[in-house]
Amino acid sequence: MPLVLNCCVLLLVCICTLSCGLDDRDRGNPVGSSFVKTRRKILHVLDSAVIEGSAPDPSASALHHYNKVNKRSTELGDTCNDWKGFEDRLTNNTHPFPFFDLSGSVSLAWVGDGTGVVLALTTFQVPLLLVKFGQSKLYRSENYGKSFSDVSGLINNTFIRTEFGIAIGPENSGKVILTGDVSGGSAGGRIFRSLDFGNRFSRTDLPFHPLTQITYNPRNASQLLVLGVNYDLWLSLDFGETWKMMHDTVCLVKWGPKNTIFFTTYPNGSCIDRGMLELRKTSDFGKSFRTIGTKIYSFGLGGKFIFASVMTGSGTVRVIHVSVDQGESWNMAQLPPVGHEQFYSILAANDDVVFMHVDEPGDTGFGTIFVSDDRGIVYSKSLERHLYTMTSGDTDFTNVTSLRGVYMTSVLAEDGSVQTVITFDQGGEWKPIRKPENSQCDSTAKNKEMCSLHIHASYSISQKLNVPMPPLSEPNAVGLIIAHGSVGDAISVMTPDVYVSDDGGYSWIKALVGPHHYAILDSGGLIVAVEHSPSQPIKHIKFSTDEGQCWYRYNFTTDLLYFTGLASEPGARSMNVSVWGYRETLITQYWVSITIDFNELLTRDCDEKDYVQWLAHSNDLSDPNDGCMLGYKEQFLRLRKASVCWNGRDYIVNKQPSTCPCTLDDFLCDFGYFRPENRSECLEQPDLKGHDLEFCLHGTEELLQTSGYRKIPGDRCESGTLPERKVIDLRKKCVSNLLDPAQPATTPSTSPAPIVAAVIGVLAITIIAGVLLVKKYVCGGRFLVHRYSVLQQHAEANGIEGVDELETNSAQSSRRDYHDDSDEDLLE
Repeated sequence: MPLVLNCCVLLLVCICTLSCGLDDRDRGNPVGSSFVKTRRKILHVLDSAVIEGSAPDPSASALHHYNKVNKRSTELGDTCNDWKGFEDRLTNNTHPFPFFDLSGSVSLAWVGDGTGVVLALTTFQVPLLLVKFGQSKLYRSENYGKSFSDVSGLINNTFIRTEFGIAIGPENSGKVILTGDVSGGSAGGRIFRSLDFGNRFSRTDLPFHPLTQITYNPRNASQLLVLGVNYDLWLSLDFGETWKMMHDTVCLVKWGPKNTIFFTTYPNGSCIDRGMLELRKTSDFGKSFRTIGTKIYSFGLGGKFIFASVMTGSGTVRVIHVSVDQGESWNMAQLPPVGHEQFYSILAANDDVVFMHVDEPGDTGFGTIFVSDDRGIVYSKSLERHLYTMTSGDTDFTNVTSLRGVYMTSVLAEDGSVQTVITFDQGGEWKPIRKPENSQCDSTAKNKEMCSLHIHASYSISQKLNVPMPPLSEPNAVGLIIAHGSVGDAISVMTPDVYVSDDGGYSWIKALVGPHHYAILDSGGLIVAVEHSPSQPIKHIKFSTDEGQCWYRYNFTTDLLYFTGLASEPGARSMNVSVWGYRETLITQYWVSITIDFNELLTRDCDEKDYVQWLAHSNDLSDPNDGCMLGYKEQFLRLRKASVCWNGRDYIVNKQPSTCPCTLDDFLCDFGYFRPENRSECLEQPDLKGHDLEFCLHGTEELLQTSGYRKIPGDRCESGTLPERKVIDLRKKCVSNLLDPAQPATTPSTSPAPIVAAVIGVLAITIIAGVLLVKKYVCGGRFLVHRYSVLQQHAEANGIEGVDELETNSAQSSRRDYHDDSDEDLLE
C-alpha cells in the first residue's frame, strides 16, 4: 500500500508539472572588446549637466556627523582643504597623443596585469558601390597609454574585424589574437597571433571563416575553440598555428572544467529546431564524444552547475535538469515547466547560490527574483515586481563587488514608477536605499522629509536618459560604490547626480552635480571623474582622494576636446587614466588620447598609520552580533580618508573574518513555509500543514521532513540555533527519462495493479485537489523554474570562466556584464 501511495504522489507531482506552463524569449549577446567608443557627436537627450564648482558642499559638516554616528566610514575631516600645487605636478605628468588617421572608432585592450601594454585599434569603413572599403591601424603602448607606436606593419595593414574585438588571453599569458577580414574568394579567414604582449604578430590563414570570436581555454591559453560560418567546430592546441575540425553542425560550444568541452549539435540539420538538439561533451579534445542529453532546447554553465532546458514532448513545454558532475548524472529541478509566454534569466551565480528572474505572464515588464539552495534545485522567493523588460532585456540588477552579500536592483511600483531597492544579506531582505543627508527630496516625493535614493543603471541607459555609466564597484576598493541617482519616491527622468557610498550601500553622499564618467584607481585611494557633456568640449578632469567627499579640478588641456570615454586599466590598481576624445579641424576630425599619471600626486607610500580598522555591516559595536552577515563578520583595514598616500599595485585587501553563532536569520524558510513580515520564525503554510513534502534528488525519491528552515547558501554560522532538517530515503527510483528516452525509470518487481484498482476511485479526488494545491504554491510563486544566461560572453572569450565571475566573492573584471533573457542564448 505505501508503494501505491508513493506512485500516486509521484503522479500528482507530474500532473502539477504539466499544468504550470511558462516560457522564454530570445536575446542575443553582444560581443565586443574591452573598450569601444565611436567618434561622433551624441544628441543631448535631457537637460544639460549643471557645471559645478570645486568648492565643498555646504552640508559637508552635517554629513560627517551622520557618518560618525553610523560608523560606516573610517573617519572624516570637517572641511575640504585647498590643495595647493597639484596642478604643476599633474601638468608635468599629462601626456597627450594624437592619432592622425582615418578612423571612425577605436578599440582598446590592456594586455596583462601591470605590464603597461595597451593596444589601440582604430578602424574606418565606408561602403563604396558594391564593395566596402576599410582601413585598420594598430597602435601599441608600453607606458599605460602615455605614448603609442604605430605597429600596423605587424598585421600587414590588414583590415581587422572589430566585431570580434581584441582577444586577450587569460591571466598574464601575453597572448593576443586579431581576426582579419579577407576579401575575395578566399577559402578561409585570417588571424594574427602574438605570444609576447603584442610586441610581434604572426599571420595564420585559417581553413574556415570564423563565425564567432575565438575563445581561450581559461586553464590553458594555447587551447582555442571557434565556430565556423558553416557551424563547424574548430580546435587548436598550439595557439592557432594549426587547426582541426572537431565536429560538424554545432550550435553552441563552451569550455568546461578540466579541459572538458560541451556543445549542442543538431542531428536534423537545423539549429532553429532547438528542442531536438543533442548535448555532447568531450574530455580528450575530440578523440571521443559522449551524448549526455537529448531533446535539448539549450544549456548553460554557472558555478558548479550545468543546466539543460529539455523538451517534454508536450508541445512547447520544457523543464530544467541540473548536473553537478559535468553531465554524468542529472536531476530534474523541482520546478514547474516553461512554455512560450515567459522568460527566465540568471542574474548571478556561484557554487553556493543562483539568483534568477522569473517573468510574470503578459507584457508586464517585471517578474520575481528567486534564490536557490546550494543544490541549484529548490528556489525561494526573494523579490517581487522586479523590473526586467521583455522587449529590450534590460535589468538594473547590480552585484556590488566591493562588499559581500550586497546587490541592488529596481522594482516597478503599482503606479508604474521605478524604485531602487538593496539587499545586504544575499537576497534575504530588500529595502529602499537611505536618503543621503546632503540631499533634498525632489518633486517625485510626496513627503519632502521622507524619501529614498534611487540608482540609475542599465534600464535608465536603455531608455536614453542622461546616464553615461552604470554603478561602479571594485573588489579591492572595500565598500566603495559610485552611481548616478536621484532622491525622491522614484527614479526621476531629470538630469541625475553622482552619489558615492563608502560602506557598501548603507549610507550615501551626493558627490558630484550632474552626470559624469568615473573610474576607481589605486584600490579606491583615488577616484577620477569627467563631466558628461556630449554637445560641448571639455578641458578639465576631477579627482578625489577621500572617497568622493572633496573634489579637485584639474585643467588637463588648453585645446578643446570632444570627450568620448574614460579608460583605465582593469582591476582598479593603476594610477594612470586616459581621457579619450577627438578634435576637429576645418576638413577632418582625429582621435586624441590624454593620459594623466597620478603617481606624482600621491608620492608617499601608505604605511600602518594610514589605515584604520572597519567592521563591515556594522551599526553598534556594543552588540556582540554587530556586523554578522551570512554567519560571519569581516573586519577590514581601510585607508583613512585624511591620508593622501599611495596604496600601490601590490595592495591586498586585509580582512579578518570570524564566525558568528547561528540565529534564525541564518536560515531561509523551506518549501511549504513562510516568514511573516517583521518576524524571524518560519510558519507552515496553512494549506500544506500536516503534508509530507516529496522531492526527487540524486535519482532517488526522498521524504523530506523539515522544521521549516534551510541554511542560507554560503552562510558560515556555527552552533547557536540549529533547526532540525531530516531526510528519509524511501528507496524508490524516480529517474527522469527526458534527457535520454532509452533510459527507463526503475519499476517494482511485483505488479501493484490489483491494489491500484481498489483505491483509484478514492485517490482521484485527492489527486485533483492536490494538483490545485501544489499549483497554487509551486507554480504560484513558492519557487519557479529558472532559465539561465551567460552574462559575460565576451569576458568568457577572454578567459573569464562562467557567470560566477559576477558573484560578490569573485574578482570581477571591469568588462561590461551582458544579461540575456532567453534560455536559448542564456544557456550560451
